[in-house]
Amino acid sequence: MSTRTLAVTDEIQDYLARVTVREPEPFRRLRAETATMENAGMQIAPEQGQFMALLVELLGARRALEIGTFTGYSALWVATALPPGGRLVCCDIERAWTDIAQRYWAEAGVAGKIDLRLGPALDTLDALLAEGAAGTFDFAFIDADKPNYDNYYERALRLLRSGGLVALDNALSDGRVAAPRPDDPKARAMDQLNRKICQDERVTCSLVPIADGLMLARKR
Repeated sequence: MSTRTLAVTDEIQDYLARVTVREPEPFRRLRAETATMENAGMQIAPEQGQFMALLVELLGARRALEIGTFTGYSALWVATALPPGGRLVCCDIERAWTDIAQRYWAEAGVAGKIDLRLGPALDTLDALLAEGAAGTFDFAFIDADKPNYDNYYERALRLLRSGGLVALDNALSDGRVAAPRPDDPKARAMDQLNRKICQDERVTCSLVPIADGLMLARKR
C-alpha cells in the first residue's frame, strides 16, 4: 500500500489508455486531428474526459457550462453524458477551433445539446447571470486563460446550483505550481487559485492528479 499518489510512467499511461478508456471513434479522430495543430497541448487527455463524463452522470446533470472549448473534445465527453434534453453552454473566442468542434459534435450526434457562444467568456457568463441563470447549472468545466481563472471560478459558482460541481483544468500546470517562478504568470495564478479554493468555505474541494491536475469544487 502506498501513502502517496503513484507516479504515472509511460507504461501506466499506456495501460490507462488501452484498458480503461472507452473512447468512441469520433472522439479518437478529433483527438488525432487536434494533435496535428500548433496548440495541440491544449487538448485534455482521454482518461480525463471519461472521468468528467462520469462526474456529469453522477451529478445527474442536465445543464452544464464549459469555459474554453478549443476543438471540442471535452465538450464531446460532457455532452454525451448529458441526458436527452440536456444542455451544454460552450464559451470560446476562436471560430477556427470551434468550426472543427462543430463537425465532430454533429458526427457524434450531440450538436443539438450544445449552445456555442463565441466571444469573451466573461461577457458570456455575465450575460447568463443577467438573464437570471444564477443557480441553474449543475456542472462547469474551466479550461481557458489562466490569469482569468479566478474570475471564471467566481462566476461559475454563482451560476451553479447548491451541490453543483466546478472542475478546473491544469491545476498542476506541469508541476510548476509547486514552486512557481516570478516570470510564470500562469502557474502563479493557478497556485493562488488552488490555495484560495482550499480555504473557500463555500465549497468542498479535492485536487485530483489526473492528466495535468483537475481541481474539483462542489458548491455547498
